[in-house]
Amino acid sequence: MTQLRPFTVSALIAGTALAPLMAVVLVAAPATPVQAQQVPDQPVEWTPRRLNQLDRNVRRLERAVTQRNAAGDPVLIETDPEVVVLQGVMDNMQRRLADLEATVQRMNGDIERLTFANDEAQRDNAAMRRLLTDSNNRITALEGQLEAVAEANAPIVADSPTGDARQDFDRAIRLANAQDVRALRALEVFVITWPDEPQAREANYRLGDLRAQAGDQTGAVQAYASSLSGWPRTSWAPDATIKLASGLDATDRNTQACAAVREFFQRYGEGAPTTLINRARQIRERAECPA
Repeated sequence: MTQLRPFTVSALIAGTALAPLMAVVLVAAPATPVQAQQVPDQPVEWTPRRLNQLDRNVRRLERAVTQRNAAGDPVLIETDPEVVVLQGVMDNMQRRLADLEATVQRMNGDIERLTFANDEAQRDNAAMRRLLTDSNNRITALEGQLEAVAEANAPIVADSPTGDARQDFDRAIRLANAQDVRALRALEVFVITWPDEPQAREANYRLGDLRAQAGDQTGAVQAYASSLSGWPRTSWAPDATIKLASGLDATDRNTQACAAVREFFQRYGEGAPTTLINRARQIRERAECPA
């Protein structure tokens, strides 16, 4: 029986497009195994002539294999051990690459979740900062209001915040225009502190308006009467006189209301605005003043 012996042909076709055919060929031969051709240490320079020669050798090898198969001699092709090793290395690298890809995907997912959580945390922090800022502002406003209320309810005594009548008056007017709860107290303190100053009359006029708005008609009448002491010739004097008459009428002091109306027509009627004149006539009718 003929013995099958292997011989290698990988050196013949190495480095060409026919590399997948590199193998160890087992043929029926009594001779000793053919030694594999050693790959030169230096890279092969593939010239057209060398490629043509390689192509002819490959064709010759194909014909030899075909003839042996036709003659009944079995031809077995074994994979080159180096190829097997390389395939194992490649499989291992592919598995590791797949593991790395899976790890990267998990990391990307974790990063996306962390990014979303971080964005949520930043939004929550911003909302908390807004709430804290709003709360601080509200607390500051409440503290200011409490201080203003405490100041407004404190006993009325002579006091000058600035030490100057004009500056104290300007401060009181600013509070009155801003409808500050301290405005009433500021005007009351001013007229007590600076009763002989020219601004004291206007301060009483403004004080009468604030008391009337608060529903204190009696206090308003007192303030208007003080502002009209000496019947000043100022722009607000006609209005103060009508408000005095209206307050007297509202507190059922018709005789005094009629006297205030007469003073209005005598002192301020000429050149007074039509609205004030009409109001004076209405008060005179309600109080049933004599003609």
